[in-house]
Order: sequence, then C-alpha cells, then structure tokens
Amino acid sequence: MPTPLEIVQQAYAAFGRGDIPGLMEFVASDIDWECVVPASLPYAGKRGNREQVAAFFAAIPQADDIRVFEPREFIAAGEHVTVLGWEEAVALDSGKPYGTEWVHVFTVKAGKVVRWRGFYNSAARYGIA
Repeated sequence: MPTPLEIVQQAYAAFGRGDIPGLMEFVASDIDWECVVPASLPYAGKRGNREQVAAFFAAIPQADDIRVFEPREFIAAGEHVTVLGWEEAVALDSGKPYGTEWVHVFTVKAGKVVRWRGFYNSAARYGIA
C-alpha cells in the first residue's frame, strides 16, 4: 500500500492533470474536509463526504481562475502530511490577479484521505495584503 506521502503526491498529480475523478479516488467516503477562507467564497467551509468534496472542486473555478498551483514542500509525519505551496490566480468577482502561499494538512488512513484542512492568505485575493 502506498504511504500517506505517496497518496498525497498522487492526489496533487491528479489535480495538476485536471483529473478530479482520479483525485476523488484518494478521498474517503466519510471525510472531515474544511477550507478555511471567508464564507463568501463558494469553496469555503466544511464537507463530510465525497460528493461534498467533489462540489468543493467544482466550486473553485466559479470563483478563481487558477493560473499557477505549486505544491512546493511535503512534510510527512506518519499518517499526517503537510504541504506548503504557492498559487497565482485571478479572482473572478473582481478580475484582479493575486498570488498567495497556502498550507494543506492531510490525514491519510488505509490509503484514503480522511481529513483535510486548507489555508491561504485570502486577504491577498481581496487586494488587502
């Protein structure tokens, strides 16, 4: 069975290819998923199952046109994997480009992601930072 680090890396590879169905193969049916950003963004908030996580991915292009998405550092500690990365996008509501660092924290058990937290500097999206 692949390690948690390998599972996370494979999930990012699927996202990079635009293969959301392939990415979803790494998501547990019962999951604790939360994107910690302002509630006004359609991908904000908690999700608890695969269908809701798929809706999360469907909501991203409704708000942001991602131009660059780079996972840069993977930090593995047992079943936990933290990923530090960079994103450049255009906020579709304002038309303004922005760039921000982000952090994703995964918990992987039995080959599936069972917990995910995503954080980024949303102030950069709104031109505040």
